[in-house]
Amino acid sequence: MQRVEKGEYPVAAIREMLLNALVHKSYPGAAIQIRIYDDKINIWNEGTLPSELTIDSLTKQHPSIPRNPIIADVCYKGGFIDTWGRGTLKIINACKEAELPSPEIKEEFGGFTVTIFKDVLSEDQLRKLGLNERQIKAVMYVKEHKNISNQKYQELYKVSKATATRDLTELVDTFKLIKKEGTTGAGTTYVLMGS
Repeated sequence: MQRVEKGEYPVAAIREMLLNALVHKSYPGAAIQIRIYDDKINIWNEGTLPSELTIDSLTKQHPSIPRNPIIADVCYKGGFIDTWGRGTLKIINACKEAELPSPEIKEEFGGFTVTIFKDVLSEDQLRKLGLNERQIKAVMYVKEHKNISNQKYQELYKVSKATATRDLTELVDTFKLIKKEGTTGAGTTYVLMGS
């Protein structure tokens, strides 16, 4: 009776992405572009950051410098936005609360793009963490098959026992993506953290 539905993406983050695009878009120009992929959503709007702001400054408290003050004023009076720049912080915090990867915020193609990711364990995210290709494939394998053993790792990726042990130990201790289950030796399997 107290069940709370949790979507794939936080509604608060998507709402802020749309409002930011609306308030900061360069009019006239290309339409706001929303792209939905299997593992991410991004919204691009034409218009680069004002010279007073940098991408880094958007990740902390910063002033709001709307490109369209009339649209910003209407959104403010409607209770949709604040008068100081909290939109990007709301997106970052909403993703953090939903236990999703940090959003990607960047300037490209004469505009501004915000991307939020569905899954911490997507191939793109694992690559950003610094996993090697075998480790990425192993995490994908565990997502699909629920576990992997050292022996299976050796068979799948044609590596020695020492290499398999080193790769799996990094996934456990350094990246904290999987954990050991079972007795040490042949009975040990590796499952996703939180399983």
